[in-house]
This record gives sequence, structure tokens and C-alpha cells, in this order.
Amino acid sequence: MKKLIVFCVLLSTLMSCSLSDDNSVNYHFEILPIDSVDIPEEFIMGEIYPITVFYTKPSGCYVFNDFYYVKELNERTVAVINTVYEDRPCTQATEQAEATFNFMVNSNGTYVFKFWQGEDEAGNDLYYIIEVPVVE
Repeated sequence: MKKLIVFCVLLSTLMSCSLSDDNSVNYHFEILPIDSVDIPEEFIMGEIYPITVFYTKPSGCYVFNDFYYVKELNERTVAVINTVYEDRPCTQATEQAEATFNFMVNSNGTYVFKFWQGEDEAGNDLYYIIEVPVVE
């Protein structure tokens, strides 16, 4: 998760640079916890599967940007990155949102997906962990 924070700070710094302040848009990136996931119970080798995550946007100023996606052998860590527009008039109501990515099965065994769900009181990352076996 520390890689995730460093990535977001670096990305935010690079994206917020501007040569002109005349028409600049103020925004930053924020990682939002994943509430639930729609994922198959099993995979078949060589197939591609859509995986949909559901999350809550704190206001209308939040717009899906990308996935934070790290793979280590058969383990995948996934989080949702939103762009937060600071100067835009937005609704203040929370909003349920979803985002989908395609996953290609290219290894045997079991895949372990760790979907980021925020941090506990001590600052430790919390994950929704799902194991999906690859069948023949």
C-alpha cells in the first residue's frame, strides 16, 4: 500500500503542474475503498473475464480515473483511483459507483485478489480477499 501512496503523490504532483494559471483546473487524486466486487467463482485458462468493483463516491466532485493494479505471481492488489475536482460546483450527496476491468487468465492454480477497503484505526490496510481457482 505504501507503493500506492507514493504512486498517487507522484502522479498528483506531475498532473497538477501547469505552465499557465489562467485556465487551470484544481484537482487531486484519491484512492477510494471498494465496497463489493462482482467476480466469477472460477476461471478457465486463457479466458478473459470482466471484474466489476463497486465503491462510494463522497460527492459529485469525484470521477473515476483508473485502477491501482499490482500483480505478484498469482496475487493481485486492486484499488480505485478517482480524480477529485476542487473548484467545480458539485453535488454533496454520496453516490454509488462501479468500474470494470478485464482480467486475462494466464496461469494455473488459484488467483488471490486483494481489493483495498481502506485502513483501520492504526493505519493498517484492510482488504477484501477473494480466491478464484483456475479449472480446466
